[in-house]
Amino acid sequence: MSLLSPFTKKSKLNNSIKHTAEARKSEGTRADGLFNAAYKGYGEVLLDDPIRAEALYNWGFALFHQAQTKTGDEAAALFQEAIDKFAFCLLINPNYLAAAIDSGVAYMDYARLKKAMPHDKLYEAAKTQFERANSIQAGTASYNLACIYGLRGNKDACLEALELARSKATLPNQADILADLDMASVVGQDWFAAFLEELNKQPEPEPEAAAPVVNSRASKWRLVERNFDEERDERIEAEEESVAAEAEKTVEK
Repeated sequence: MSLLSPFTKKSKLNNSIKHTAEARKSEGTRADGLFNAAYKGYGEVLLDDPIRAEALYNWGFALFHQAQTKTGDEAAALFQEAIDKFAFCLLINPNYLAAAIDSGVAYMDYARLKKAMPHDKLYEAAKTQFERANSIQAGTASYNLACIYGLRGNKDACLEALELARSKATLPNQADILADLDMASVVGQDWFAAFLEELNKQPEPEPEAAAPVVNSRASKWRLVERNFDEERDERIEAEEESVAAEAEKTVEK
């Protein structure tokens, strides 16, 4: 691999991420063209490069967002592709927190698209990914798990997950919880009302350092993305400095 190759691939990865961002703001054929350009770039980055896990995560991220713009079989196929990319990412880096969380989110949205029952294998796969995220960093996907337990009518597990989310400062605000369709079946129950009442009496815990805040479905993806972007920029800058230093040493020799 040439000394310039890391710079070329990092530039290509950043361009693909920009294509994804632009596609999310676009519609129709322009959006599809930008998504496809991003996929091509992500694919090229994967060839013999240590940042392939990052490319796979962002590839899955783009596919997920494109799936949300589609319906029926087209959306289903894109959700499955996103899930596959997250799975490959986690094979390369088993501790990739954002991939674990967002894989679970993709499974849940796929399950809704399919109108699956709460005990369907798609929800079970989402549960597995959220448990994996919690094993990487405790509490980051506890609210997501509470949603699944709520859909299944599992009061004890739902309450335990909500309590853990609260203790780790990853619980959405009360308005978001009450508006969450996944929690609709528990909102009117006495134990849930007691949980909210107790929640209002206690001071909010401080978020743990470097913990991505897991919020309701609409916002948790953005928050994972935000934290990931910050980490990615720092990592890319450090890697570029390292490669530049190595190149300078080679020239001096």
